[in-house]
Amino acid sequence: MSIEELSGKERSRYARHLMLPEVGQVGQERLKAASVLCVGAGGLGSPLLLYLAAAGVGRIGIVDGDVVELSNLQRQVIHGMDWLGQSKGRSAAHRLQELNPHCQVEVH
Repeated sequence: MSIEELSGKERSRYARHLMLPEVGQVGQERLKAASVLCVGAGGLGSPLLLYLAAAGVGRIGIVDGDVVELSNLQRQVIHGMDWLGQSKGRSAAHRLQELNPHCQVEVH
């Protein structure tokens, strides 16, 4: 994993992380250089994906062959009404890009 430098906008976005001695500049750059594959964008995967994107993980992959159903919405917080009947992977990817455009999101 090669370390990627943070842009000015990223430094502003992650300012609270950068102040933490446990994270700091080096830690945030490591998050940006990291890749994570999440299998499932349902009850457990959806909050995980939101936190990964918010934290600044650079590349996020999503695997989920299911579609968003109305009964999912009370516990799968990444999906919304506009995505009913559509791919959970694409729904999640769309939301992550809204949340953090600095992350590269790929649906598998």
